[in-house]
Amino acid sequence: MHDGRAAGMFGGPLQQALARCSPIFAGVALFSGAINLLALTGSLYMLQVYDRVLPSRSVPTLVGLSLLMAGLYLGNGYLDFIRGRVMSRVGVRIDDALRERVFAVVQLLPLRSRPSGDGLQPVRDLDQIRSYLSGLGPTALFDLPWIPIYLAVIFLLHPLLGLFSVAGGLVLVALTFVTEMRSKGPLKAAAHSASRRLAFGEAARRNSEVVRAMGLGQRLSHRWNELNAVHIADQLQASDAIGGISSVSKVFRLLLQSGMLGLGAYLVIIGGLSAGSIIAASIIMSRSLAPIETSIAHWRGFVSARQSYRRLSELFMALPSEPIASLQLTAPRSSLTVENLSVAPPGAARPVLLNVGFALSAGEALGIIGPSASGKSSLARALVGVWQPLRSSGSGVGGCVRLDGAALDQWAPAQLGRHIGYLPQSIELFEGTVAENICRFDEAATSERIIAAARAAGVHELIVHLPAGYETEVGEGGCALSAGQRQRVALARALYGDPFLIVLDEPNANLDHAGDVALTHAIRSVRERGGIVVVIAHRPSALAGIDKVLALIDGRVQAFGAKEEILRRMLQPASPAAQRTAAAGAANLKVVNDVTAEAAS
Repeated sequence: MHDGRAAGMFGGPLQQALARCSPIFAGVALFSGAINLLALTGSLYMLQVYDRVLPSRSVPTLVGLSLLMAGLYLGNGYLDFIRGRVMSRVGVRIDDALRERVFAVVQLLPLRSRPSGDGLQPVRDLDQIRSYLSGLGPTALFDLPWIPIYLAVIFLLHPLLGLFSVAGGLVLVALTFVTEMRSKGPLKAAAHSASRRLAFGEAARRNSEVVRAMGLGQRLSHRWNELNAVHIADQLQASDAIGGISSVSKVFRLLLQSGMLGLGAYLVIIGGLSAGSIIAASIIMSRSLAPIETSIAHWRGFVSARQSYRRLSELFMALPSEPIASLQLTAPRSSLTVENLSVAPPGAARPVLLNVGFALSAGEALGIIGPSASGKSSLARALVGVWQPLRSSGSGVGGCVRLDGAALDQWAPAQLGRHIGYLPQSIELFEGTVAENICRFDEAATSERIIAAARAAGVHELIVHLPAGYETEVGEGGCALSAGQRQRVALARALYGDPFLIVLDEPNANLDHAGDVALTHAIRSVRERGGIVVVIAHRPSALAGIDKVLALIDGRVQAFGAKEEILRRMLQPASPAAQRTAAAGAANLKVVNDVTAEAAS
């Protein structure tokens, strides 16, 4: 982690993306210099008109100056237009460089820490940075260095006018710092409350059936109103803090402009300044203070982008990109070994699995049984590399999972995924077609391999009877399919590509008798081709095709071995210690009895 932090501080993805844009920023700075020089056109034009044209009453001079002024203004507008387009492209370029990394973080974050707030906050943070870079806020920052040059020109007109402008500028700068101090807390609170509100709304949407069936609508609406009220209050506080100071800065700048005219008039009266210099000084001062006022007006976007930058930098530092293995290991063919494995949920320190160990060879199938909260699903997640072994405070690691002797972290995720099939307890299909879900969105997938996986799962006949067959859109989360259809399609997805290790977490939870038969056939087919199957079982039919059983209680292995032996041992404890074990696993005995009864029938 120390190395990851160093990389994040000195060469993180966000910093690197901005560094690659440094030549563009340099070009924008040159454009800004030309724009700010051309911005003097109006003041110089008025100075010449009042001090040369009017006293001489020369129309040709007025026409020439006017044509020159129009050309310079057109050049100014064109350069400003180009600068805006370039900055908007910079925002897109940053997005292009980081969008895949941000999406990877969104996927990895729930597996490394406890979920809090809105899970899509990193995506919104990247959107905020892109939007700010594409707006007027950054252009004001490029204009700020030119303020001393404008003030120097005013000093050349008259020192008193220069001092007056400097004093006004210092007041506006002070207002900028006041804006920062007053808005920092409210904007941070508004971002946090917005994340909580969106997370709650998404949870209510996903559980709409439960909400409707159990009449939770009004109660959840009350909770939503509370979260919404907090968010609106935070937004109003932030808006009031920034808006009030912005109004003060506008009024003060108008006062400065009028005060400049009044001071200039006094200097003309006493003979220290020409009439044209009054107008020129007023225009130049207005231009010099405009970047400060623009910065105040866009301060909210600047603070939000800065907070987004910090959050993304911290995420990239905490979740460094996984290195691409330079050497690709050969496909596993012989064994699965679990060595002293201890696992804790993401973000938790207390383990739910303690020193779990067992080994399986090619062609074997393991059924994992145990009461609720015994760690069965946690073990399934560890076997497929979703949850990492618990790291101790020292240099040791809480065991490991090995395929053919190689720990899972020696494979890149994309490479490892080709050798693993996983059917989680909570099934989620992705929006797309049935075929796309089965082939794991593999663009190189062939029809033969997709159909082969469907046949292996016994779901081919079911799919071809769907309205569009394999091209049927499953909808968000697979909502267009029944629970049983989703489970069987997910089983086909787990079997796609003939992976070596297949982990099925309660694979028959939503299956009918035909589905149970297809599941047993699939397990036996995997064993026949030399694969390994691990089944988390609550229903006895899931154990029909397996040959070994592992009993888990309170995260510890209570028994492991041949199915018949383990079931007989748990049904007929031979010692007081075994009796205590059996009593602790009483919730599991129903599964054992059901399996025995099924075998007898």
